[in-house]
Amino acid sequence: MNGEQALPIRLEQVAKSFPHGFLMRPREAVRDVSLQVPAGSLFGYLGHNGAGKTTTIKMLLGLIAPTSGRVRVWGGDPAAPEVRRRVGYLPEQPYFYDYLTTREFLEFHAELAGVAPDLRAGRIAELLDWVGLAGVENAPLNRFSKGMQQRVGLAQALIGDPDLVILDEPMSGLDPVGRKQVRDIMVELRNRGKTVFFSTHILGDAEMVCDQVAILVRGEMRSHGRLADLLSPRVTEVEVVASGLPEGFALDGAPMTVRDGGVHFRVPDDGCGPLIRKVLDAGGRVVSVTPYRESLESLFLHELSAVERAG
Repeated sequence: MNGEQALPIRLEQVAKSFPHGFLMRPREAVRDVSLQVPAGSLFGYLGHNGAGKTTTIKMLLGLIAPTSGRVRVWGGDPAAPEVRRRVGYLPEQPYFYDYLTTREFLEFHAELAGVAPDLRAGRIAELLDWVGLAGVENAPLNRFSKGMQQRVGLAQALIGDPDLVILDEPMSGLDPVGRKQVRDIMVELRNRGKTVFFSTHILGDAEMVCDQVAILVRGEMRSHGRLADLLSPRVTEVEVVASGLPEGFALDGAPMTVRDGGVHFRVPDDGCGPLIRKVLDAGGRVVSVTPYRESLESLFLHELSAVERAG
């Protein structure tokens, strides 16, 4: 197997334009995106709504063709049957046949995925247990909540035991418990040697589980790589919480808020020592000191503001 065939996803200077407006002039949804997704990784494709994430995913699935550039999945054409057999997909807004039961729905998709008839019942039972739907296999899908439908969609995406799982906003609309369950499933898939590529605008979830991320802003990829390489490990700010301060106490240049019975200050790392000394000299008490490092959210906001400033 050559290097390209070993890569689940490879994009080379990919762009996609759509006709727009009365004059049907081309409008770029994705421009000059290049990335590689290593096998066995959990890769987050991050961006605000309308950034071009779903357009990219549709090109990865062979549902639409790029205007320019090259898209390869497992070294081949995404639309080729032998490639599609290795891919599981959950769209952002999956459509269900409301009057099918969970079992009927998954049996239908198992047949489409080529699962042998004698293996389908066991595979369906395993997946329903995994996504937390054991015991509801005979319930019609129109009775399910948004979270339950998302879990059925996950089971559908995994029914053929794919090597690459592509999930478009898999945690959208879920409560905290549902989001954690989806995160746990993605991590377990990676632990089983699968490659997981998912889009999201929920940056905290991505930071918890991803090996690598790419940040897309207005169709342009701004950052790409391992989180450890993208985020600075040094402390950027420190929050100091104090109590017992005299009335009128203030520190020049340090934002101050009063809540939860304490006075909260946010200062640069090198301003922590002087602030603590001033609090103690004023007769106050230091309740806590919390360091803050660069987060995925702060990196994303920096990239977004850079694009907006550039116009």
